[in-house]
Amino acid sequence: MNKAQTDTGKIVSIWRYPVKSMLGEELNSSYITERGLVGDRAYALVDKETGKVVSAKNPRKWEKLFDFRSVFMDIPEVAENIPPVRITLPDGTLIVSNQDEDIDYTLSKALGRDVRLMRANLDNPSYEEYWPNIDGLARRDKVTDETMPSRTFFDIAVIHILTTSTINRLRELYPEGRFEVRRFRPNIVVESTSEEKDFIENLWIGKKIRIGKDIVLSVNGPCTRCVMITLPQGDLPRDLGILRTVARYNQVNVGVYASVLQGGTIHRGDLVQLKA
Repeated sequence: MNKAQTDTGKIVSIWRYPVKSMLGEELNSSYITERGLVGDRAYALVDKETGKVVSAKNPRKWEKLFDFRSVFMDIPEVAENIPPVRITLPDGTLIVSNQDEDIDYTLSKALGRDVRLMRANLDNPSYEEYWPNIDGLARRDKVTDETMPSRTFFDIAVIHILTTSTINRLRELYPEGRFEVRRFRPNIVVESTSEEKDFIENLWIGKKIRIGKDIVLSVNGPCTRCVMITLPQGDLPRDLGILRTVARYNQVNVGVYASVLQGGTIHRGDLVQLKA
């Protein structure tokens, strides 16, 4: 092994979210390009009234989104040719983006607001974010307008990484809370081999990590959390204590954002190495 690299852990799960703010799909492998996992946040709903991207970051309007699930009909191989998406509604109804002519009407009826399903091609996408009244948040009890990178449905960066050690540490700090990966919606979950106990990802910021033989990521900054991690999801209850714990012990951050320096195929079980 190159002395400039140290084993950091291995990939234990990979996640892709075909439609922004809906439940996604766990993968065994995926191709990664400079735009992240192929197909990740390729679609989103847009509020016809405001023109803003629909996001569970404003649960006063869109909390029901976590009752919807999205998966691709075929395996997406290149960003330029994304396959149709199948959406499961809260009542179990299945709709497919290239088959159901009334898909926007069906989604609007289920959500109680007029929406349309779109690909990531807006020049200036934005969304609304609600900030609960919790100590440690920069803004409290207000809704703000947030911009997104042009022609994407990413909030900030194309890759979100989380470690199992951070999840385990949060469980220790707040035993009453149910800290599970799905609350945090990462793309890549790493089982860390580091002896560092407190939020190991913080030490990766500004560094590069190699995944498997080909992929190289640049860790750009922390992932600042929001009200989404407190929302009910399946059997997970609503719990503001999740966000309070994150704010108290790690400046509202869980996991890190990364950009892609070198793409390739990521597999469950791939070795993760931190580059000096």
